[in-house]
Amino acid sequence: MVGQDWKRIVIKVGSALIAPEGKGTSTRYLLAIAQFISECKQQQIDVVLVSSGSVAAGRSAIPFSHHPLPINVKQAMAAVGQTRMMAVWSQLLDCPCAQILLTHDDLRDRKRYLNIDNTLRTLLSHGVLPVVNENDTVATKELKVGDNDNLAAMVATVVEADALIICSDVDGLYTANPRTDSQAKFIPLVPMITAEIFAMAGGSHHQIGTGGMLTKIQAAAKATEQGIDTLIINGQKAESFVGLLNQQSVGTLFKAQAETLSAKKHWLLHTSKASAEIVLDAGAVKAVLTQGASLLAKGVNSVRGDFDKGDAVWLVSLDGGRLAKGVSQYNAHELEKIKGIHSQEIAVVLGYCPSEVAVHRDDLVLLNPVNPSATNRSQSQNS
Repeated sequence: MVGQDWKRIVIKVGSALIAPEGKGTSTRYLLAIAQFISECKQQQIDVVLVSSGSVAAGRSAIPFSHHPLPINVKQAMAAVGQTRMMAVWSQLLDCPCAQILLTHDDLRDRKRYLNIDNTLRTLLSHGVLPVVNENDTVATKELKVGDNDNLAAMVATVVEADALIICSDVDGLYTANPRTDSQAKFIPLVPMITAEIFAMAGGSHHQIGTGGMLTKIQAAAKATEQGIDTLIINGQKAESFVGLLNQQSVGTLFKAQAETLSAKKHWLLHTSKASAEIVLDAGAVKAVLTQGASLLAKGVNSVRGDFDKGDAVWLVSLDGGRLAKGVSQYNAHELEKIKGIHSQEIAVVLGYCPSEVAVHRDDLVLLNPVNPSATNRSQSQNS
């Protein structure tokens, strides 16, 4: 393997590889992937497969000519296609396979997140290949992760993988879209994901899939931040997998970052969903960003949106800029009542005081730390 120390990998296979014609499954590209997975397992490397393609695999069973497809039709296609897709993987692989269907609601709930972790680890310990997909049969817009690139990064974090391999229909990352720009240059190594790297991403050209290069870089950012090497390779080329097994440089490697968030804070930042906002006054902004402080009710300027105690919320400045994400110790109605007051006055206003802080530092992660190294070390110690 390219990574000699890789003991556990997550490999993501997209719809364009599962169903290259857009109607039904095909083994055209899957044989090489299956052989790669089998070889990894023979080398005692744990593998988790994140496989798209259920809608495309079931498309032929439910004729529908109108576009875009209504959600109920896509869900019905996914219900048919999921069994077909699992049948293909089971036939190609010489190991037992397990189907794991997830929604964002499963991942953002901390208890369910830990249950998913336990199930995946148990399967791996018994030599079973987990095949993960988004549960398109029941997922609504509010519950969807949205693409399996980011789902794969979340799964890699859950199982503490050493590497995430994203199989695409291009060789990796280029400075521009190589299909439309002849001057585009291939980038074999990305030491750190920056705004310039994101700027190189284009949309998805494939009508079947939902993930273009942008979602792949988003996934790489999530994974590398957690210390997971991430590769984007061309899954249509069998030599990509031969090269990996022969420890050759293949695709674009996004290097794992040395300083990582704790698993809890990574979950909070990348997996938990937040829609409401707590607006901080200038003093609270300074305390949270530069002093490693919790957010006190005194520093709350206003509350935007509805949320319950224990929900994730955005912490924003007076001008609306997002500063951090955290778990609120109060619901929106309570916080509206106690905003701007000292902690010792909370019991007087509410009649009770379950917490002296609105958002505890241990349940808060900065989006752009002023001193990333120091902040990450602090976060690791506090979690």
